[in-house]
Amino acid sequence: MRTTLLVALAISVAACGPTSPADAFRADPEAIQRGKSLFVGTCAGYCHTTVPSDRDAPYLFDRVWQHGGTDQEIFDTIADGVPGTTMIPFKGKLPQGDDDIWRLVAYITTAADD
Repeated sequence: MRTTLLVALAISVAACGPTSPADAFRADPEAIQRGKSLFVGTCAGYCHTTVPSDRDAPYLFDRVWQHGGTDQEIFDTIADGVPGTTMIPFKGKLPQGDDDIWRLVAYITTAADD
């Protein structure tokens, strides 16, 4: 009986699929605020904007993703940059490392235009 319950639990957990590290940050208003502050101070301070504009950098809140729109793809784009463009890699450049990149992902995806 115990083995059956453990197998059923394992199948249930596996069926839920993987979760994104951004999920925990999306559930935390302080993390969203930090993501917003990082975006305004780092991303919008140089390239991207919080409203559509004529800048070369894409507007990120319209849910039109040029390099993939999953949380992981957005994270990778921020972390690794985009070769051949002005999008530089931010891996290791933010004060709280990968967590700050995940906060950016959480902010960008929750603040997206509806």
